[in-house]
Amino acid sequence: MAKRRQLEVPSADALKELEEGFARETTRGGMRPPIADVVADAARLSDPLPHSERAEVARDRSDAETLRAARQKGLVAVEIPLAEISVDTLSRDRMDVEDEALQELVRSIDAHGLRLPIEVFGQADGSYALISGFRRLAAVRQLNASYGSTQFATIPAFVRAPKSSVEAIQAMIEENEIRVGISQYERGRVAAMAVHGGVFSSLDEAVSSLYSSSSKAKRSKIRSFALIHEELGDMLHFPKALSERQCLRLAGALRVGLGSAIRATLETQVISDAEREWAILLPLIEEAETGDVDSARGGRPKKAAKAADPGREIGKGIRMKVGRRSDSVSITLSGAALEGVDIDTVIAKIESHFSD
Repeated sequence: MAKRRQLEVPSADALKELEEGFARETTRGGMRPPIADVVADAARLSDPLPHSERAEVARDRSDAETLRAARQKGLVAVEIPLAEISVDTLSRDRMDVEDEALQELVRSIDAHGLRLPIEVFGQADGSYALISGFRRLAAVRQLNASYGSTQFATIPAFVRAPKSSVEAIQAMIEENEIRVGISQYERGRVAAMAVHGGVFSSLDEAVSSLYSSSSKAKRSKIRSFALIHEELGDMLHFPKALSERQCLRLAGALRVGLGSAIRATLETQVISDAEREWAILLPLIEEAETGDVDSARGGRPKKAAKAADPGREIGKGIRMKVGRRSDSVSITLSGAALEGVDIDTVIAKIESHFSD
């Protein structure tokens, strides 16, 4: 077994000599502590770039932070595959796109590229829902179909983060109001569809929220346009062609109870264009407008106008209805057996009668 060495307490002279030696080894040029030199050496080793290059790196870091913040706010466009974008998530205010206008946009994008990205928001399944840019998306999809899947397979888009579906619909409406005119009927239609979709509990709430920046008078008109969609949306062939004045007159007829009569009339008519559709609606609208008016109630009729005369059978399953006014007479023929040759015959007889 090794023999233990007994420790001895150093003398005062020995301790003094140790302290003087330690001071000589650790003091460099005055009172600078050695740890300062260690830190300085570590800093030089960790960032060996010259000052000018270190400044450039700092700018790059700042730019990256700015880009990240802009992307989080939806201010940076990203390329999104067409197949990942849905146009049916929101109740759209635009019913369709006129072919001539769409083809003009297609040619412009084909020649010069898309100048303005669309707007979308992310969905839970990883896909995207369209907010604005319906026409642009339709044009790019047409180009993709023309050129094949390798070209125009993606579209630049701003990815927004709306707080609710209401905010998303509002953004869509505002963008369309600014860029391309929406028909009066379409304005009311989107409000009515938002109610049916459960976004709002009533039409008044929908109009007040979606068109909050509009005047009280304009919101009142939009409620009238929405009424037309609610009662006749499945019957009208050319609702977008209705002017504001025509929409208001038609809504007035619906309010006094002529909705069923209008539907019955539309069901039996062959409608080829917007002018023909309005000509069919006009007699019923005029009938509603001849009712007694109560000025204390804002010009609304005192009582509902009587339902339109259903007409009478004149043979071969054809029904005739005659409308008489002070300066005009209208004759409406309806029935499954009605053919073009019959109409020509009737017109010829009328012309012959008055030409004698």
